[in-house]
This record gives sequence, C-alpha cells and structure tokens, in this order.
Amino acid sequence: MRRVAPFAFFNFLTLFLCVVGGSWAKKFFSICCIALVTDSSFCQRSRMAGAAPPPKPEELQPHPVKDQLPNVSYCITSPPPWPEAILLGFQHYLVMLGTTVIIPTTLVPQMGGGNEEKAKMIQTLLFVAGINTFFQTSFGTRLPAVIGGSYTFVPTTISIVLADRYADIVNPQEKFERIMRGMQGALIVASTLQIVVGFSGLWRNVVRFLSPLSAVPLVALSGFGLYELGFPVLAKCVEIGLPEVVILLVFSQYMPHLMKGEKSIFARFAVILSVIIVWIYALLLTVGGAYKNAAQTTQNTCRTDRAGIISGAPWIRMPYPFQWGAPTFDAGEAFAMMAASLVALVESTGAFIAVSRYASATPLPPSVLSRGVGWQGVGILLSGIFGTGNGSSVSVENAGLLALTRVGSRRVVQISAGFMIFFSILGKFGAVFASIPAPIVAALYCLFFAYVGSAGLSFLQFCNLNSFRTKFILGFSIFMGFSIPQYFNEYTAFKNYGPVHTHARWFNDMINVPFSSKAFVAGSLALFLDATLHKKDNQTRKDRGMHWWDRFRSFKTDTRSEEFYSLPFNLNKFFPSV
Repeated sequence: MRRVAPFAFFNFLTLFLCVVGGSWAKKFFSICCIALVTDSSFCQRSRMAGAAPPPKPEELQPHPVKDQLPNVSYCITSPPPWPEAILLGFQHYLVMLGTTVIIPTTLVPQMGGGNEEKAKMIQTLLFVAGINTFFQTSFGTRLPAVIGGSYTFVPTTISIVLADRYADIVNPQEKFERIMRGMQGALIVASTLQIVVGFSGLWRNVVRFLSPLSAVPLVALSGFGLYELGFPVLAKCVEIGLPEVVILLVFSQYMPHLMKGEKSIFARFAVILSVIIVWIYALLLTVGGAYKNAAQTTQNTCRTDRAGIISGAPWIRMPYPFQWGAPTFDAGEAFAMMAASLVALVESTGAFIAVSRYASATPLPPSVLSRGVGWQGVGILLSGIFGTGNGSSVSVENAGLLALTRVGSRRVVQISAGFMIFFSILGKFGAVFASIPAPIVAALYCLFFAYVGSAGLSFLQFCNLNSFRTKFILGFSIFMGFSIPQYFNEYTAFKNYGPVHTHARWFNDMINVPFSSKAFVAGSLALFLDATLHKKDNQTRKDRGMHWWDRFRSFKTDTRSEEFYSLPFNLNKFFPSV
C-alpha cells in the first residue's frame, strides 16, 4: 500500500489534464491506471511471498505483572550476613550525608553562624536522623527507609532567616541562636499536622483513592523532579563529578556482566569504591595546587579542604534538646512551616511507595502508610526539639541506593541509623566523611534519583496504556508537574520573590512552596483527575489498575502484609492495622 500512495498524485494530475488538455491527456490517464494496477498487484504478491511465519502465541504475551519486584537479593525480612550488612549500612550513611551537609552549608552563613555552628548543626541533623530512621523502620512503615533532612523545608526556613524581627541583631552568635529558636518553634507546631493526619487515620482514607495510575506521576516526579540537584551541581566541578558518574556506572552496571558469578562486590559496594577513588583523586588535585589560581567559587566546590567542618567540629559532643535555648513561636511562621510539612508528607508518600517496590515488598496498605506518616511527624517534632534547623522526610537518594545494590533489608538501614548516631557524637570522625565535595555527591544523585523515578514508571504495568483517559491523566499531570514549578522557580530566581507576593511573608510561603514542588503538583493533580474522571464500571477500574491493588487496600486481605509490615513485640494487638 505504501508504493501505491504516490500514484494518487498522478491520478489527480491526470484528471486535471483531462479537463483542460484533451485526448492526449486521456491516453496518459490510461497508461497511469495500468501502471497503478500492475504495481499494486506486484506489492501484494511480494508481501505474500516474503511474509514471515506467524509468531507463536506465547511470544505475543506481554511481560507478566509483578506486585513484588523480582531479582532482589535481600528483601525486608532477609538480612545479608553481618559483615556485608555493616558495609552496606555504612554505604547508606555515606549517601545520606549529602543532604545532611548541603542544607546547613546553605543556611548557616545566612543565619550568622560560622564553621563551629555549621558543624554542630550537621551533628544534630545526623543524630536526629539516626533516631528517626530507627523509629520508622521499627514502628512506622517498617520499610528500609532513611529519614533525614529535607530540601522541602529550606525555602520556608530561609523566610524565617530573612524575617524583619532578626534584622536588627548585630551579634552574629546571638542572631544565629535567635533564628534557630524561631525555627524550633515553627517545626514543633508544624509537626502536629503529620502526627494528627497520620495517627488519626485521615491519611489512610486519602491514600485509598490512590491507584497505580495516579501513583505513577507522584513517585516518578519524587525522583525525576530533583534533577536540579544532579548534573547542574556536578558541573560546578566537572573534573571530579564526571569521573564519579563514569566509575559508578562502570562498577554498578558493567562490571557485574564482565565478572563471573552471581555476586559482584563491585555492584554491591559501588558507592564506597567509587567515592574513595574520586575522593583521593580530588585530594591529589587539591594538594598538587590545581586550584591555586582558580576562582573562589571553584575552590569552594572542588577543593577538599574548604568545607570548614573538620576544624569546627568538636571531638566528642552529644546533641541534646533545646541546645540553642527555649523555642520561640510565631503564628505566621508556624503556618508557613505547616505548608512545607504538607508538601513533605506528599513527597514522602511517593518515596515510601518507591522504597516498598525496591525492597521487594507488596504495595503499602493505606493504614501502614498512615502509620508511617504519623511517625514522620514525630521525627519533625524531634527536629524542632533538638534544633536541626530543618524538617524530616524520606531520603530519596537512599531509596535509589536500594535499587543500585538490590538489597532492601531492614537490618541494613537500621545499622546505618547506628552509624548516624555514632558519628554524630564523635564529631571529628564524622566531619571527615562530611567533607566530601558536593559534585561527588551530585554524581551519586544522578543515578539514585533516576532509579526512584523509574520506580514510578514501573506502575504503568498495572494500567491500560491504550486508554485515552489513562493517556490524558498521565500526560497532563506529569507535564504540569514540571511546568508549574518551573514557572514559580524562574519567577523567584528573577525577582527574588515568588508569584504570590504580599506583605505577609508567611502567606506567600504557604502558596509558593507547594506549587514549587514537582512531586506535589503532579501527584495532587493525578489523584484529583483519577478520582473525578472515572465512570463506576469495571473497565475503568481495570484501566486504572485498581483490580491489582484492591487486595492491598486493607492490611488483612493479603497474608504477605503481616510478614512485611507487622509491628514488633506483638504490638499489633494494641495498635492494630485495618
């Protein structure tokens, strides 16, 4: 048929010539008709003669749907041997250090603090992260999820730093402590949102509307939406960031295929090996004077001796509650922090779903997810009590590390929580690892955030991609999830304030912060469209993938939920999941 199509032009041309040209045009028309018929019959004969044999029925079957991810070496309840588990736990500790260091490095100079305050803030973040991770893995969702600092709270925190009531303070030390106490009060009040929504079961009722279709944009943009923390940060020192990406790719993706045997030490410990190699390389560049005449910004990002954390960290120090003084409370700042807490709640929901996937667990029952949100609220409360200067949420990079190592063991993450607490007390030793240059950390993010995003795409296997309804919800929510935050972020970068700009800074943050989160916008929009644009029939439920998730909407309808998510010490009798 493709060879016949060009003759349509000659048919039109000949018909036109018949009208205006006379008898010679009719002869031309007859010749074209004979050629058309001859060519068409030739195409049919050639297709029949050269046609491939029909495929076998089993070859036409799509890939089978899996509610548990296969080929995971160790799932939640199957820990690796202790030596391997300890190394894997230390690897999780290394990965979560990136966010733990970057947030204080950004905030402390604006708060009036120096290297000593920055080191103490990092220690406090590490200490609280260790406690929160242990609580979440033991009494929350029980997933191998690391609970650490969150970039979602940074814009609201910066608004508190720039508040007028701190502008007249001259003493930098006093200014730092006053701002920190204001952050503590805002975090303590904001924690009540997730505590109430989680433990009351309200979030359980919301999540029951979530289908595989609406989960795709939420989980995908929980990873892909953090692209700004990947290559743009890596490119600030490309001579150490790019080798880290290349070596990590070689160790984790290519070496397992080149080496014989199912178990590859390069794949399992790719992060530790690649970071050590590139870190030594960066140290040699620093000692060799490669950045002696470089710009100040280049030296700050490339050199291994410019973090100032080692010199400012004490040898031994135990973070304690209200170490900066009694918290102060401001109603506007508390409401703004609540908005950030709501965004962190939605983003953590997507990260929890990705963690359950890479831990080879069944989809999270809504009651278990709601329980985890409640414990995350407790984590934010502890952040306010101890004075971390930042809220808590699920670490997306550590969720990606589960995929890289194919180890989703709960014990491994609990060991990493032990490393967090240990190195937060021994300040000097922890500061050594915390001084890893940011481009090396950003190189790790390039793989980890991609893994989390692909976890969201994996839920497409439950959906009908031939449905126009499915295509609209997916395409529109993902597109707007990128487009709306891009507008808000560009507007803020150009004018130094968001599109919503009133005299009440707290009100601006309540609107600007949610709409600057890609996962929040995409997930909320997908959930709304999926819940309102459906007919009450079986075909639409199948298109959404709900027939696959129906048995996980309750804790007791699938026997595997008891294995993965039941509380320890027989606590389910006192705190039953429904």
